[in-house]
Amino acid sequence: MEQVDIKVNENVATIVIDRPEVHNALNASLVHQLTEAFGDIHQEKRVTAVVLTGKGDHFCSGVDLKDFAKISVKEPIDAMPEWLEAWQQLTELCETLLRFPKPVIAAVDGGAIGAGLAVALSCDLLVMSKRAELIANAAQRGLIGGLTAPLLEFRIGSAIASRMLLTGEPMRAEEAFTRGLCCQVTDADQVWVTANDWAKRCGQAPRESIQATKRMLNESIGETLLTNLAAGAASGATLCSTDSAAEGISAFVEKRAPQWP
Repeated sequence: MEQVDIKVNENVATIVIDRPEVHNALNASLVHQLTEAFGDIHQEKRVTAVVLTGKGDHFCSGVDLKDFAKISVKEPIDAMPEWLEAWQQLTELCETLLRFPKPVIAAVDGGAIGAGLAVALSCDLLVMSKRAELIANAAQRGLIGGLTAPLLEFRIGSAIASRMLLTGEPMRAEEAFTRGLCCQVTDADQVWVTANDWAKRCGQAPRESIQATKRMLNESIGETLLTNLAAGAASGATLCSTDSAAEGISAFVEKRAPQWP
C-alpha cells in the first residue's frame, strides 16, 4: 500500500506522509517509502526544495508501536536482529534528510512525536501550526529517544533536550518559535502554504551553494551528529529488549497505564 504521496508544484516538491488513520505512525513500509521518495526527488533537477508534511491532523505520531509489539513478544535472541533493523532504518531516514542536497522544510500540524519529532528535526526548517506540538516521550513508554536526543541537542541545546526527554512535556509552537527552533507559526490551513513559501525562498540560491551549506551545517559544524545518531540507534535497539520496554509497548497497545517491573 502506498503510504507516501509526492506532488511537484513549480520548483518545490511536497512529500506527504499518508497514514492519517494512525496519525501517520512510522511502520517499516512507510520508513522505506519515505527514504525512497527522497531518493526519487534527488534526481528531479527542476526541484530546488522539498516540503515534508503529514496528511490529517498530525505530522507524525512516531513509531507504530503495534509493529513493535509484534517484535517484543519474541525471544530476545530472535528479537534483537529485528530491533536493530528497525532502528537502522529510522537512522537511515534521518541521515537521508540531513544529507539531502536540497532544503527540506517540515510543515508540522498537530503532533510531531518521538521518531516523528526526529524526522521533523532532520529537516532544515520547521514551520508549525498554532496547535502543533513537539513531543519527546519515549522514556514514558519505557523506551529511549535514541534519535530524538542528538537531534534536539543539535538544534536547540542540551538543557531543553533534557527537559523534553526526561519529562515528555510538549513544546508548543509559540515556544518553538521564541527559541528559534521553528521559523514561523501560522494557522493550520496555512501551514503548507507557509512552508512552500520558505521552500521557494531557499530555492532561490544556487544549488552548489545550498548543498555546500547543508554539508557544512550538518556534517562539519554538526561533526558528531551522525555518530551520535548511530550510537542512539544502538541504544534504542538494546533498550527495546528490556522488560520495561515490553510493558510500555503493551500498555500503549492495550490502552492502559503501564505497570513498570
